[in-house]
Amino acid sequence: MIVTDQREAETEDVAPAKPRPRRMLNEKQVLEIIPVGRTTLYRMEKSGRFPKATYISPNRRVWFEDEIIGKRLAGTLASGSE
Repeated sequence: MIVTDQREAETEDVAPAKPRPRRMLNEKQVLEIIPVGRTTLYRMEKSGRFPKATYISPNRRVWFEDEIIGKRLAGTLASGSE
């Protein structure tokens, strides 16, 4: 019981780590990671095989790096043949 109280006290004193901001990638950066053409990228996005882009302004689309890397590591991205 004393050990449990001591552990709780230790965890309360430590500040939680700040979450890092999500890195946003433009189209050129995405195409460097995923070696496909622009048209293939848009087709993959439309079919749901690639994460959807987010508009940060009317003409500026970005993808979140963690989503792309997650899909790539999961092996759900095509290897470029389409």
